[in-house]
Amino acid sequence: MSTAILAIDQGTSGTKAILVDPAGNVVGRGSAPLGASYPRPGWVQQDPEELWGSVERAVERCLDAAPGVSPVAVAISNQRESAVAWRRSDGAPVGPLIGWQDGRTAPVCDTLVEDGHAETIRTRSGLAVDPMFSATKLRWLLEQAPDGLAAAARGELCAGTVDAWLVWKLTGGAVFACEAGNASRTQLMDLRTVAWDDELLHLFGVPAAVLPEIRRSDAGFGVTAGAGRLPAGLPIVAILADSHAALYAHGAFREGTGKATFGTGSSVMTPVTELRETSGDVAQTLAWLTDRPTWALEGNIIASGAALDWMAVTLGVGDGPGLSALAAGVPTSGGVHFVPAFAGLGAPYWDRDAVGLIAGLTRGTSRGQLALAGLEAVAHQVCDVLDAMAAATGRPLDVLHADGGASAEALLMQLQADLAGHPVVASTVAEMSALGAAHLGGVAAGLWSTDALAALPRDGTTYRPRTDDTGRTSRRAAWRTAVARARTRGHDPAHRGLEAGSR
Repeated sequence: MSTAILAIDQGTSGTKAILVDPAGNVVGRGSAPLGASYPRPGWVQQDPEELWGSVERAVERCLDAAPGVSPVAVAISNQRESAVAWRRSDGAPVGPLIGWQDGRTAPVCDTLVEDGHAETIRTRSGLAVDPMFSATKLRWLLEQAPDGLAAAARGELCAGTVDAWLVWKLTGGAVFACEAGNASRTQLMDLRTVAWDDELLHLFGVPAAVLPEIRRSDAGFGVTAGAGRLPAGLPIVAILADSHAALYAHGAFREGTGKATFGTGSSVMTPVTELRETSGDVAQTLAWLTDRPTWALEGNIIASGAALDWMAVTLGVGDGPGLSALAAGVPTSGGVHFVPAFAGLGAPYWDRDAVGLIAGLTRGTSRGQLALAGLEAVAHQVCDVLDAMAAATGRPLDVLHADGGASAEALLMQLQADLAGHPVVASTVAEMSALGAAHLGGVAAGLWSTDALAALPRDGTTYRPRTDDTGRTSRRAAWRTAVARARTRGHDPAHRGLEAGSR
């Protein structure tokens, strides 16, 4: 029987599991969907136990798909910023898992900014004050729990990111720990000390007693307790947050490289050698912590795949390939721009009051031009983040790696290369986050060395720019004008709710 690393990728819409052999090949796959509920406008939540069930089913299906392969260790990648809380005594959740897209705590964030705490939070955590991050979600969960903050202060509750919940479940409650890169997305960890920060805990009102131990990415997180088909006694050797894991899988370890994940939203990330002062347009984060920290700059886009889905349904073509086929029939968008600010705009604007709009419509606007505007909206948003990163580092990227479902759309990837002005390499591997966790897990388990990572298989398609600088500059300027209109109208109460896709 051959051996492999079992990598579990717990994502927003489902869980994937893969088996990766010592040569770096994926030799088994399994997946299970995961639902979400939207009880109020702007609220996005999931059932923690249903999430755990999706992990068990994905692992079972993966193991069934490779009966001759035996896992020797487990690695994990997980959706970031989502928050969950449970009772320490029996592991029962005390509320829903609040998703990373959830905006219910926006008023709390507004108060923190109004009270003058934004700079302290950004300087220490590297993150802008925004409801996407975990801290205000954790506070909300603790306040809603039975006996609330009093129980939390007594240490009767556990709270953390999804990796902490998975480690607890996988080990049967024996280990309560989270990975440093995930911890860096909570706004409760000081980037420089890689430890929970007392002042941040005070500002957000989260008791230290509820939080997990922070461990380095390859430190080990206990052994499996034998849940479902997963054997007992397997070491959990590595954890990476999903976007960080994708960066690792692309082999983007040096400055000048980066990646964009095209999912429901998008994470655009580039590694940097040191922490530096930034304007706050893009976040500073810890990509991973091994023998030394690897820092990164990142911008999070709220609606990319979600924008394509909305446009596809609105135009009656159903899905991404249908949208691309419709868009391929026109040479330009005819001056139409779509700003998909369904729940405001993320990086580099961090403007939750921005509203969605379609600008430049005429009587002659065609369905194909609207479809192309939808694809361009995604590429432009990524370029907005790339521009902010270049301003922070003093250099543009040499190459952008791409992954996620929409990266399979050739037209979108060509648009991305044209608007960015440098090559885009789209991975042909569907499980980049899981693969990144497997790569780090393989190093931790001794299947391959750090130097051997470069030789592991990474298949991709390269798209090179076809647009000259003049055309690129004019297209980017027109997009920025559309974004400015979305932001101006979003701050005018008379216009809120009138634009396409507004809240």
